[in-house]
Amino acid sequence: MRAFAYSRPASLDEALALLGASARPLAGGTDLLTLMKADLLAPERLVAIAPLLPSGIARDAEGVTIGAATTLADIERDPTLAQRFTALGQAAGVAATPQLRNMATLGGNLLQRPRCWYFRNRLAQCWLKGGTACHAREGENRQHALFGGSGCVAVHPSDLAPALLAFGASARVRGAHGERIVPLEEFFSLPTGERRSETRLRDGELVLQVSMPSYPEETRSLYLKEMDRRAFAFALASVAAVVRVSARQRIGHVRLVLGGVAPIPWRAHGAERVLLGEEADERLIEAAADAAAEGAVPLKGNAFKLPLLKALARRALRSLLL
Repeated sequence: MRAFAYSRPASLDEALALLGASARPLAGGTDLLTLMKADLLAPERLVAIAPLLPSGIARDAEGVTIGAATTLADIERDPTLAQRFTALGQAAGVAATPQLRNMATLGGNLLQRPRCWYFRNRLAQCWLKGGTACHAREGENRQHALFGGSGCVAVHPSDLAPALLAFGASARVRGAHGERIVPLEEFFSLPTGERRSETRLRDGELVLQVSMPSYPEETRSLYLKEMDRRAFAFALASVAAVVRVSARQRIGHVRLVLGGVAPIPWRAHGAERVLLGEEADERLIEAAADAAAEGAVPLKGNAFKLPLLKALARRALRSLLL
């Protein structure tokens, strides 16, 4: 790791004034420090922001707000989230190890960079780091993307992001020029030639909190994840599902978001269209699972993810609807 200066500003405004191309914010540090140790990032200054960011989980009639400095362990253990936003608590509970969940923050989890071995290898100048080619496309790609892989076929590593997106969450972000509210569906965005990152967060901006709207009590949700190991691994594929069935037994609301299969959390719009307004049965669930895989473009090493993804979608929908 290269030498760096360390600042502990007294206020958020002071922290924002320090941030820039040569300075990085430090909260939990569970991803940033690994990038620095691998010599993928070499900031001249780290700015401690954890004491300055909102933390904790607040509830009111409009929904739930979670501070960016809230740890994954706190999200996992919160009784309101367990009951009313079940998929989010489940996602936090299967992210990383217990030790990391005690340190990692919500903001850092959403902003973590891909675990692609080409991206994480300082000797490989891959497309996401400013190179001209994605080495994984023709290389080792067992864990890589089925959807959205244009310039880059790495997958987004966050477990919380698909669940939050399924609940229609928005992020409050702040920079030197003020604050803005960004729906997570816009916050996460496929990398482009001009912006080689997985979010629309601007230089010098910080995520302050994430808010989810209130849902009727009959709303149900689930997060399922398949890994190479039984625990403490990133998703080969995951599904966050949020559904509500009306009094007439019709599906009145549905969100299905996939993880581990695209450079960003991937909303399965086709599956949602199959389900919305219909009465659930095995035939409908099978059709929705097939629709969740529509548009997938497997690479030479990851075609196994297609049946895995469809099986997860079937399991989630059966559990919630039948």
